Amino acid sequence: MLAIAYGTRPEYIKVKPILDALDGRVPCRAISTGQHTDLLTDSVEGVQIKITDGEDRLNSIIASILSKENEHALDGVKHLVVQGDTTSALAMAIAAFNKGIKIYHLEAGLRTHDKLNPYPEEANRQLISRLADVHFCPTIIDAQNLEKEGIKDGIYVTGNTVLDGLSDEGTEYGDTVLITLHRRENHARMAEWFTELDAVARIHSDLTFCLPIHPNPNVKKHESLLTSVKVVDPLNREEFLEVLKKSRFVITDSGGVQEEASFFKKKCIVCRKGTERIAGLGTFSILCDKPSALLPLVLFYKNDFELEGECPYGDGHATERVIQVLYASM
Repeated sequence: MLAIAYGTRPEYIKVKPILDALDGRVPCRAISTGQHTDLLTDSVEGVQIKITDGEDRLNSIIASILSKENEHALDGVKHLVVQGDTTSALAMAIAAFNKGIKIYHLEAGLRTHDKLNPYPEEANRQLISRLADVHFCPTIIDAQNLEKEGIKDGIYVTGNTVLDGLSDEGTEYGDTVLITLHRRENHARMAEWFTELDAVARIHSDLTFCLPIHPNPNVKKHESLLTSVKVVDPLNREEFLEVLKKSRFVITDSGGVQEEASFFKKKCIVCRKGTERIAGLGTFSILCDKPSALLPLVLFYKNDFELEGECPYGDGHATERVIQVLYASM
């Protein structure tokens, strides 16, 4: 049996095209680790793993997934797909490795080469790479990262499944600047980011700065600082993509948003010290490592926002390539 594990909404978005493409052709089990609720799909057999919270959330995730209570999730499984770089993906990979299950890593090879940035994602994905048998890399750069680390076999450049099924029909450059900020490494200075964003929005009042607020309490508790930014409730995927399609440019600390924005030819200001999505740096995206650097970048992108060239993160057919490898392996 093949199992596909996911727990967060971004993970689900990236594995759903694969679940849909399998469509009962092989026995498949969806395993939800439940960081974001209501993600189990109706299209395949599903198992919900219970995460028991402790003093340390990351350790709780690992301990829960490896506990006797949840070991049934991998009963009868011979092949496991894990997506991305979350702590639950690492824990599932460890559980599978200990049971001799073949591991497929979707979105493999991304690197900043700084284990603390982003934390804990960079360490998670490096550890998963040591356990995985098959590596589905979004770009040739990601594949080269694995080769430099001594991984020689099972590497496939597929593109990223997050782009599969997207259409650029209706894309235009409007007066909205879409903002997403939520990453753990920005929590300690989220108040600084929000204060600077609000100042930028006041200066550029001819643009609408729109931020779908992330529900994480470390983000939401600073919401009151945003008086000139349009703060909205979290958007579903379809709503988010519609806003993205019509935005002038994007301010984000998200990896997936960098990829989606590049598909729609939108430039990104990336509010991080570094990014593992380096294929678009200098053309599709630019780093902003501190709040005080934001204003000049906004001024630049406000007037120089149009993009040419192909999306560096895939052509919308990643799922087909992944499925071919899965079928050949089983």
